[in-house]
Amino acid sequence: MTAGPSPAGPFPGGTALTDLAVYDWTGPDGLTGGSAHVHLTCTEGYVVISGNGRLQTLSACGFAEIPLTEMTVAWFSPGVVHRIINDGDLRILVVMQNAGLPEAGDSVLSFPPRYLAEPGTYRATASLGPDPAQAAQRRAYLSVQGFLELRDHMRKHGPGVLDAFYAAAAALVRDRVPGWRSAWAHGPLAAAQRTGDQFDLLEQGSTDYLRRGRLAAVAPPPERAYGMCGRLLTFPSESR
Repeated sequence: MTAGPSPAGPFPGGTALTDLAVYDWTGPDGLTGGSAHVHLTCTEGYVVISGNGRLQTLSACGFAEIPLTEMTVAWFSPGVVHRIINDGDLRILVVMQNAGLPEAGDSVLSFPPRYLAEPGTYRATASLGPDPAQAAQRRAYLSVQGFLELRDHMRKHGPGVLDAFYAAAAALVRDRVPGWRSAWAHGPLAAAQRTGDQFDLLEQGSTDYLRRGRLAAVAPPPERAYGMCGRLLTFPSESR
């Protein structure tokens, strides 16, 4: 077996990074922050760079809230509906599993059910359109509205109420799964397989693959884009 990264290999472990400046928009409950949403295949990690806020989540364990202060590290797995509250200049480094799939579609906003029932309606509501700032603020408000409704229903009826939301979310992304599978196979899976190959070579006493080690670096994008939780600087997962 042969192994070794290309001169411009992917970021370690097939992960990806985004610098997130959390929105300070006011939601339907008077709290400021970004959209509420869920990921279906990716664990996402937060490293708080500066400022302070809170992370609110809904899962099979119920509702939870944790404080976010400088150097807090928090992460959550697929199925955790999450919302970031910005209590003051909150900025986060987001570490994403699976070659950054959360920034490539592995996310469904927690809109009220009427917006989730049909793909065309969901896409139109989630689209940034010609006025990204206004559209992002509107979809953030709607997603928090749906989050709060889910939270209230969970308090009355238990976490099983999430099943309907999960089913709607899965239906909305089903046609994207083949593309996600390809990104996973060429990124995280390939990285793990390279490590296995390197174990084999080391056991054989071979170190030739180490000669192919290279340094790679990427620059941040020139400007921030409108994301779900805030303004984003998304770093490419492979060097250019």
